[in-house]
Amino acid sequence: MEEKEQFFLEIYNLGIIKFGNFTLKSGMNSSIYIDFRPIASRPDLLIKLSDLLLHEVPSYDFELICGVPYAALPIATTLSLRSKIPLIIKRKENKGYGTERMIEGIYKIGQNCLIIEDVITSGDSLLKTIIDLEKEGLIIKNIMSILDREQGGIENIKKIGYNIRTLFRIGEVFKILKKKSFLKEKEIHMIQFFIKNNIKNIQNKRISYEEKKEKISHPIGKKLIDITLKKKTNLIVSADLIDPKQILKLVSLIGDRICGLKLHVDIINDFSFSFINYLKNISIKKNFLLLEDRKLCDVSSTNCLQLHYGIHKISSWADIVTAHVLAGSMSIQNLNIPYNMGLITISEMSSYGGLYDDNYIRKVLNISLKNPKVIGTVAQRKVDDRLLLFTPGIHFYEKKNNLGNKYIHPVQAFEKNKSDFIIVGKAIFQSENPKITAEEYKNAGWKAYENGL
Repeated sequence: MEEKEQFFLEIYNLGIIKFGNFTLKSGMNSSIYIDFRPIASRPDLLIKLSDLLLHEVPSYDFELICGVPYAALPIATTLSLRSKIPLIIKRKENKGYGTERMIEGIYKIGQNCLIIEDVITSGDSLLKTIIDLEKEGLIIKNIMSILDREQGGIENIKKIGYNIRTLFRIGEVFKILKKKSFLKEKEIHMIQFFIKNNIKNIQNKRISYEEKKEKISHPIGKKLIDITLKKKTNLIVSADLIDPKQILKLVSLIGDRICGLKLHVDIINDFSFSFINYLKNISIKKNFLLLEDRKLCDVSSTNCLQLHYGIHKISSWADIVTAHVLAGSMSIQNLNIPYNMGLITISEMSSYGGLYDDNYIRKVLNISLKNPKVIGTVAQRKVDDRLLLFTPGIHFYEKKNNLGNKYIHPVQAFEKNKSDFIIVGKAIFQSENPKITAEEYKNAGWKAYENGL
C-alpha cells in the first residue's frame, strides 16, 4: 500500500487532478477532472504504473493487451513491453480510408485480451471497446483500470458479467492527499461536494421533473416541465408529414397525449400561416408546445435570418427551435430570439455512422450550458442535469432500419440514459391507430420515468 501511495503522490505532482467545472466524456458535469495523459511524458512513471497494474492482475492467462483509446494507449503499450505480451490497438472510430479496421494488430479468434482503462466514470467508453473486441472473436476475462471515480461505472461493468479491478478509488486518493496535506481548504470542500453527489449517482437515481425545473432558468423549459407534470406525458411526436391536412388530423387525435409536437416546416407542401395559426390554436387548447426541428447550422447572422425571415418566419410561432453548433458558440449568439422561445442543441443523433465523437459532444454540452437561451440538448446518453435531455429514435422494437436509423426502447431512454423527453415519429403516425399508439408510448414513457426515481 505504501508503494501505491508514494506512486500516486508522484503522479499527483504532474497535475493529474484539476478542480473547476468540467463536462466529462460521459456527459456528466463534475467539479473534478482526472487526466493521466501527462504520465506519457515520464517513462519512469509509466514503467512503475505498468508494474503496479500487472501486480493486480489475478493471472497471466491473457494473450493480448488493449488500451481503451486514447489515454490508456501509452499505458497499455508499456504493459505490453514489460510483460512481453502482444499489443493490439482499438481505434475510436473508423477513419474511412486504408484498411478501415477498428482493431489493429495481429490476433486470432478465441484469444484472451486484457483491457486497460485509465479512468472509469460511467463505463460507457470501456463497454464500447469490449463490444468491438468481442465482435472480432476475442475473449475478455480481465479488465484493469487506474482509477475508479466511484460514479457507478465499475458496478455497471460487473453487472453485465465482466471481471474488473482498479488500482485506485477516488475516495482512497482523497484520503491520501488530505493526510499528506496536499489539498487546499477550497479543494477539500469541492471534494466533499463531489463525494456527496457520487452517492446519488451510485444509487442510480434520476432527479424528478420538479427538481429539474429548479435547475432550468428559461421560461420555456419551465413551461414544458409544467405541461409534462400536468398531463403526465413526456412524449414528443415528430410529425414528419408533408400534407398540412394530415398533420392537423394527427394532432386532433394525439394532442391530449403529448407535451410537444416536432415539425419540419420546410417539407410541408402548401405551407401557409392559416395552417400555422390553426395548429397554434390547437396547441394552446390541448396544451403542448411546437418544436421546429430546423437544425440551424450556419454562422450567427444567417441563423438569425433563417429564424425571422423567409416564408416560414419560425420565430413568430415556434416555441422551440433546434440548432447544430458546428460553427461554434457564436453561431447561436445574437439571434434576437423572443423571450418565450427556447433553443435545443443537437449533441448526438439517432443514426449509425455519425461523425460526432465524445470530444465533439462534450464541446456541444459546454456551449449549451453557457448559453441562457438553450433549454436542453438532443442526445442518446446522460447529460448534465441543468439541461433537458431529448432522446430521438424511440421505438418499442429496438432495431436498425434500412435508412441507417437506430432505435431504443423508452425504458432504456429513461432508466439508463436518464432522458427527460422521448421523441417518437413513424411508430405513431404510420400506425393503424395513432391515437392508441400514442397512448401506449405516453404510458410507457411516464412509467419508465417514474421507475427511475
